[in-house]
Amino acid sequence: MPSRYSVIQAVVVGYAVGVGYAHSTSTFQWPNAQLSYVDKQLWEGFLPGLVAQCAPRGNTTAYHDMSTHNVDDGSGGLDASIQFELDRAQNIGQGMIESLNDFSGFEIVAPMFGMADLIALGAIFAVAGCGGPLIPFRAGRVDATEAGPPNVPEPQQDLATHTEMFRQMGFNDTEMIALVACGHTIGGVTQVDFPTIVMDPEDSFVGFDTTTAFDNTIISQYLQNTTEDVLVVGPNVTTRSDFRIFSSDGNATMQSLLNPGTFTQTCADLIERMINTVPNGVSLTDPFSEPFDYVVSEPVFSYRNGTLAMVTTLRVLNPSVNATVTLLWADREGSFCPSTGCSVESFGTQPVTFRLTELGIYLGFTAERYEFNATINVATSISKFWFEINNNDGSDPITVDNGGGGFVIEQDSLFFDNGRTVAVSLTPSFEEFFRLVIAVRGDTTATVSMTAFDPRPTAFSPPSFPVITTVDLILDETNPPDNGFVFFTGNASITTNFISLTATSGGTTYTQTNFDMSATNFSLVEVSA
Repeated sequence: MPSRYSVIQAVVVGYAVGVGYAHSTSTFQWPNAQLSYVDKQLWEGFLPGLVAQCAPRGNTTAYHDMSTHNVDDGSGGLDASIQFELDRAQNIGQGMIESLNDFSGFEIVAPMFGMADLIALGAIFAVAGCGGPLIPFRAGRVDATEAGPPNVPEPQQDLATHTEMFRQMGFNDTEMIALVACGHTIGGVTQVDFPTIVMDPEDSFVGFDTTTAFDNTIISQYLQNTTEDVLVVGPNVTTRSDFRIFSSDGNATMQSLLNPGTFTQTCADLIERMINTVPNGVSLTDPFSEPFDYVVSEPVFSYRNGTLAMVTTLRVLNPSVNATVTLLWADREGSFCPSTGCSVESFGTQPVTFRLTELGIYLGFTAERYEFNATINVATSISKFWFEINNNDGSDPITVDNGGGGFVIEQDSLFFDNGRTVAVSLTPSFEEFFRLVIAVRGDTTATVSMTAFDPRPTAFSPPSFPVITTVDLILDETNPPDNGFVFFTGNASITTNFISLTATSGGTTYTQTNFDMSATNFSLVEVSA
């Protein structure tokens, strides 16, 4: 359906803004790169900045993408196939392209979080940016590699055609009416894209109702015959698709939506189904409705002068202002750390900003990120770590131990050396890249390969795909072998966000998968080209 708003302004649903969430202890079994990444993007990411103050954008990308679904065979759904469908008349409009370009520019796509998940997440933030409800997010969509069937309704089509199209998507006649009303509460029609609907060239844009907010004004104005919706009262009778849909049951559904609470709940139910409509065989995660109580960042290691260091953080939800947080760990041999574990207290904290506040959404939570730098015996290393939170109020300390088993370090023979890795800036070109240094327990006969995931595409318009590069690393001549460690090096794009490593040493293969580069704090070194 025509609209100036894309996924960045597509309808989303869920819990009403201003209604507090019922918080319960929420955690997940670490490591889980997908859940860690989703938590970060949902609560702390920068995407809400795109939709603050109900910022406009092109078409309803989320709906147009989902509309390829066919309940008869389970194919299609919200799978980012829209990238391959922009040449269709049903998907015209610069806004659709601009929205997809926005997503690519934010470099949020990751190995476990593709464009389809990003479209759904953008939709969730969109209505919140227009003062609407917030829907719990589910991740796990799989990006399509080709176009889906052309199944987006067009305004010149008759009611029977629209009814069948919505049936194929999984919505009955009543749901069709409500879904269109929910979708058209924001947005409108641009004259340049739809000159047969907005015929006056002086009207560059015509809204569906007189507000930009996510509300049921479109319902009340339609029922009061004061509507300005060009798909209801526009000069071209053929394209009055909203009128045909809204009136198809004698206005019974529209009358029911006149109650604001009914409107919000109905939209919540329908649009949640919409963004979670995926092809058969695709499984989505449980819904994210609140931040996790505790989130551990990627542990980052470095070796220097016989010392192994591990840097990590723990985000704590609603911490006590007097809390003392301690990192504890066990060695791999059971001979260096005491039975209670080696330990170090946090050396600092950082307040956490939940970015939904930019959209006027206050979850009622605060959080602090506690920082740790542990010095570890090289010979016995580390097998697992955990945390103890003492609120210093007479209550028993809280143990954060990943469900009882601790945060297990599966292997300590292959890791990014955070102290040796740098970000390089070439002068005078200002070209930047990572010069990565990888530590391997072994000798110079070891082999190491690296797969870098760069979310920034080479294409300037959709379809756009991340750049995935696999290279063999070379021995680092500037860092000679030391105390059983040998060092390898290679370069990666400065926009690389995840890297996976494979090393073979002494006949044994080690892997490190989906290392989050944002967990590091590399030094910037200027080098003359």
